[in-house]
Amino acid sequence: MFEIPPNLHPANMPLAFLLGVWEGEGVVEYPTIQRRLFRQRVEFEQNGKPFVHYTSRSWEIDQAGNELGPLNMETGFWRPRPDDKREDQEGTPLEVLLSHPTGFLEAMIGEIRGPRIEFATTGVMKVESAKDYRRGHRLYGLVKGELMWVYEMEAMGEQLQPHISAALKRVPAE
Repeated sequence: MFEIPPNLHPANMPLAFLLGVWEGEGVVEYPTIQRRLFRQRVEFEQNGKPFVHYTSRSWEIDQAGNELGPLNMETGFWRPRPDDKREDQEGTPLEVLLSHPTGFLEAMIGEIRGPRIEFATTGVMKVESAKDYRRGHRLYGLVKGELMWVYEMEAMGEQLQPHISAALKRVPAE
Protein backbone atom coordinates (compact mmCIF):
# COMPACT_ATOMS: atom_id res chain seq x y z
CA MET A 1 0.00 0.00 0.00
CA PHE A 2 1.18 3.51 -0.76
CA GLU A 3 1.08 6.36 1.77
CA ILE A 4 1.96 10.00 1.17
CA PRO A 5 4.96 10.89 3.36
CA PRO A 6 4.18 13.50 6.03
CA ASN A 7 7.22 15.58 5.02
CA LEU A 8 6.31 15.70 1.29
CA HIS A 9 6.96 19.18 -0.09
CA PRO A 10 3.69 20.61 -1.51
CA ALA A 11 5.33 21.08 -4.94
CA ASN A 12 5.87 17.30 -5.13
CA MET A 13 2.20 16.40 -4.62
CA PRO A 14 1.65 15.80 -8.38
CA LEU A 15 4.49 13.20 -8.28
CA ALA A 16 3.45 11.55 -5.01
CA PHE A 17 2.01 8.51 -6.82
CA LEU A 18 5.51 7.68 -8.12
CA LEU A 19 7.28 7.59 -4.75
CA GLY A 20 8.78 4.26 -3.88
CA VAL A 21 10.33 1.37 -5.79
CA TRP A 22 9.10 -0.06 -9.09
CA GLU A 23 10.29 -3.19 -10.90
CA GLY A 24 9.32 -4.85 -14.15
CA GLU A 25 10.35 -5.86 -17.63
CA GLY A 26 10.53 -4.24 -21.01
CA VAL A 27 12.19 -4.13 -24.39
CA VAL A 28 15.01 -1.98 -25.79
CA GLU A 29 15.50 -1.61 -29.53
CA TYR A 30 16.91 0.83 -32.04
CA PRO A 31 18.22 0.58 -35.62
CA THR A 32 21.82 0.63 -34.32
CA ILE A 33 21.43 -2.13 -31.70
CA GLN A 34 19.97 -5.60 -31.40
CA ARG A 35 16.52 -5.90 -29.77
CA ARG A 36 16.82 -7.04 -26.14
CA LEU A 37 14.59 -7.82 -23.21
CA PHE A 38 15.43 -6.26 -19.86
CA ARG A 39 14.47 -6.11 -16.20
CA GLN A 40 14.37 -2.70 -14.56
CA ARG A 41 14.34 -1.25 -11.07
CA VAL A 42 13.32 2.39 -10.64
CA GLU A 43 13.30 4.35 -7.38
CA PHE A 44 11.63 7.69 -6.72
CA GLU A 45 12.68 9.25 -3.40
CA GLN A 46 12.02 12.57 -1.68
CA ASN A 47 13.45 14.33 1.35
CA GLY A 48 10.99 17.14 1.98
CA LYS A 49 12.57 19.47 -0.60
CA PRO A 50 10.79 20.49 -3.87
CA PHE A 51 12.26 17.72 -6.06
CA VAL A 52 12.18 13.94 -6.40
CA HIS A 53 15.39 11.92 -6.79
CA TYR A 54 15.12 9.31 -9.58
CA THR A 55 17.36 6.27 -10.09
CA SER A 56 17.02 3.58 -12.74
CA ARG A 57 19.01 0.37 -13.23
CA SER A 58 18.43 -2.33 -15.82
CA TRP A 59 19.71 -5.81 -16.68
CA GLU A 60 19.43 -7.76 -19.91
CA ILE A 61 17.34 -10.92 -19.59
CA ASP A 62 16.64 -13.86 -21.88
CA GLN A 63 13.20 -15.11 -22.97
CA ALA A 64 12.93 -17.16 -19.74
CA GLY A 65 13.69 -14.11 -17.58
CA ASN A 66 17.22 -15.18 -16.63
CA GLU A 67 19.60 -12.29 -16.02
CA LEU A 68 22.38 -12.03 -18.63
CA GLY A 69 24.19 -8.93 -17.40
CA PRO A 70 23.87 -5.21 -16.64
CA LEU A 71 22.50 -2.70 -19.15
CA ASN A 72 21.91 0.98 -18.49
CA MET A 73 21.76 3.17 -15.41
CA GLU A 74 20.67 6.76 -15.01
CA THR A 75 19.95 9.11 -12.17
CA GLY A 76 18.64 12.59 -11.74
CA PHE A 77 16.06 14.94 -10.31
CA TRP A 78 12.44 15.59 -11.23
CA ARG A 79 11.39 19.11 -10.24
CA PRO A 80 7.67 19.98 -10.35
CA ARG A 81 7.16 23.71 -10.92
CA PRO A 82 3.54 24.47 -9.83
CA ASP A 83 4.33 28.18 -9.40
CA ASP A 84 5.28 28.35 -13.11
CA LYS A 85 1.91 27.05 -14.33
CA ARG A 86 0.34 29.28 -16.99
CA GLU A 87 -3.39 30.01 -17.07
CA ASP A 88 -3.76 28.13 -20.36
CA GLN A 89 -1.81 25.10 -19.07
CA GLU A 90 -3.66 21.96 -17.99
CA GLY A 91 -0.97 20.23 -15.96
CA THR A 92 1.91 21.07 -13.65
CA PRO A 93 5.18 22.10 -15.36
CA LEU A 94 8.06 19.70 -14.77
CA GLU A 95 11.84 20.03 -15.11
CA VAL A 96 13.93 16.85 -15.29
CA LEU A 97 17.72 16.65 -15.03
CA LEU A 98 19.30 13.28 -15.91
CA SER A 99 22.86 12.00 -15.80
CA HIS A 100 23.86 9.05 -18.01
CA PRO A 101 27.02 6.93 -17.54
CA THR A 102 27.57 6.95 -21.31
CA GLY A 103 28.87 10.51 -21.03
CA PHE A 104 26.01 12.96 -21.25
CA LEU A 105 23.75 15.09 -19.11
CA GLU A 106 20.25 15.92 -20.20
CA ALA A 107 17.86 18.76 -19.30
CA MET A 108 14.20 18.09 -20.08
CA ILE A 109 10.92 19.93 -19.60
CA GLY A 110 7.36 18.69 -19.65
CA GLU A 111 4.13 18.42 -17.77
CA ILE A 112 2.40 16.31 -15.13
CA ARG A 113 -1.29 15.68 -15.84
CA GLY A 114 -2.64 13.45 -13.09
CA PRO A 115 -1.10 9.99 -13.50
CA ARG A 116 0.40 10.94 -16.90
CA ILE A 117 3.81 12.57 -17.24
CA GLU A 118 5.44 13.67 -20.49
CA PHE A 119 8.74 15.45 -21.03
CA ALA A 120 11.32 16.05 -23.76
CA THR A 121 14.94 17.15 -24.07
CA THR A 122 15.73 20.86 -24.15
CA GLY A 123 19.51 20.52 -23.87
CA VAL A 124 22.31 17.96 -23.86
CA MET A 125 25.86 18.33 -22.54
CA LYS A 126 28.32 15.62 -23.57
CA VAL A 127 31.92 14.64 -22.90
CA GLU A 128 34.13 13.98 -25.92
CA SER A 129 33.80 10.19 -25.70
CA ALA A 130 29.98 10.19 -25.49
CA LYS A 131 27.89 8.60 -28.20
CA ASP A 132 25.97 10.80 -30.62
CA TYR A 133 22.81 11.63 -28.69
CA ARG A 134 20.54 14.48 -29.82
CA ARG A 135 17.30 14.31 -27.87
CA GLY A 136 14.73 12.17 -26.12
CA HIS A 137 11.03 12.15 -25.40
CA ARG A 138 9.44 10.21 -22.52
CA LEU A 139 5.92 9.34 -21.50
CA TYR A 140 5.03 7.77 -18.13
CA GLY A 141 1.56 6.70 -17.05
CA LEU A 142 -0.08 4.84 -14.22
CA VAL A 143 -2.38 2.24 -15.80
CA LYS A 144 -4.28 -0.21 -13.57
CA GLY A 145 -1.62 0.09 -10.86
CA GLU A 146 1.33 -0.40 -13.23
CA LEU A 147 3.79 2.30 -14.21
CA MET A 148 4.04 2.11 -17.99
CA TRP A 149 6.67 4.14 -19.79
CA VAL A 150 8.11 4.67 -23.24
CA TYR A 151 11.24 6.51 -24.37
CA GLU A 152 11.85 7.81 -27.88
CA MET A 153 15.40 8.76 -28.88
CA GLU A 154 17.18 10.66 -31.64
CA ALA A 155 20.79 9.49 -31.82
CA MET A 156 23.52 7.97 -34.03
CA GLY A 157 22.15 9.64 -37.15
CA GLU A 158 18.63 8.22 -36.65
CA GLN A 159 15.44 10.26 -36.34
CA LEU A 160 13.36 10.40 -33.14
CA GLN A 161 11.77 6.95 -32.74
CA PRO A 162 10.83 4.36 -30.08
CA HIS A 163 13.81 3.04 -28.14
CA ILE A 164 12.71 1.65 -24.75
CA SER A 165 9.42 0.66 -23.14
CA ALA A 166 8.53 -1.16 -19.93
CA ALA A 167 5.77 -2.02 -17.48
CA LEU A 168 6.69 -1.72 -13.79
CA LYS A 169 4.93 -2.76 -10.59
CA ARG A 170 5.35 -1.19 -7.17
CA VAL A 171 7.47 -3.37 -4.88
CA PRO A 172 8.37 -3.04 -1.20
CA ALA A 173 11.49 -0.98 -0.51
CA GLU A 174 14.37 -3.06 0.83
